[in-house]
Amino acid sequence: MKQTLLFDLDDTLIYCNKYFHLILEQFADEMTDWFEPHGISRDEILRKQTEIDIAGVQVLGFKGDHFPHSFVETYRYFHHLTGRPSSEREERLLLKLGFSVYELEVEPYPHMNETLEQLAGEGHDLHLYTGGDRKIQLNKIERMDLKRYFGDRIYIRQHKNTEALEQILREGSFDRSATWMIGNSLRTDVLPALQCGINSVYLKQEGEWTYNVVPIEEAQPSGAFLTLHELAEVPPAIRQYLMRSSGPHVSSSPTVKKPS
Repeated sequence: MKQTLLFDLDDTLIYCNKYFHLILEQFADEMTDWFEPHGISRDEILRKQTEIDIAGVQVLGFKGDHFPHSFVETYRYFHHLTGRPSSEREERLLLKLGFSVYELEVEPYPHMNETLEQLAGEGHDLHLYTGGDRKIQLNKIERMDLKRYFGDRIYIRQHKNTEALEQILREGSFDRSATWMIGNSLRTDVLPALQCGINSVYLKQEGEWTYNVVPIEEAQPSGAFLTLHELAEVPPAIRQYLMRSSGPHVSSSPTVKKPS
């Protein structure tokens, strides 16, 4: 019953979005002070930053300096829109604020260590597949001492999509019927897994980044597709699926529990 489990990193094993939200709130505070007198609301500022951020990720992938530069691009957009004088000092302040997100604490999700230890103890092969700047992601991995679980089975891609996952699966000669992608992103974890014909666990998180939310109704799973809300639910959910699928009276149709 040994399985190959590919775990996402950010907002699957460790917190990520909440730190970006924290920095975004500080960004919005600064920008509102500067541009509200010119008729620009806080909501408008945050919507424009999200638009610029997502557009950049779609082109550049998870490049480390993109998030900070989205602050400057948003600032310049409203400078041109309102005619408010621009300032190199203000741009430097925003750039520094954006980069500060990578200096914040790395915090594991509840039961991270216990979950990984349990799965490894049950004989599964654990792999880590994350999107982002290589240096930034390796720093997080080192600070969380995650190599004790994953060894050299770590894949970092600037573009995390179906093509990247397909390459990993092909080069590693993975048995797709016994391989799982476990992550919080419908866009970069779940949809690629379904399109590559492997099992998927969607760890649904509150306050998900807009970029990660995409429709997946047309993607047809060829294996398990489970929606969970806690990392600690992963071992029993996989165990139960394997017990059902190996039982004598199991239907041949896949187990599907779509996001609610």
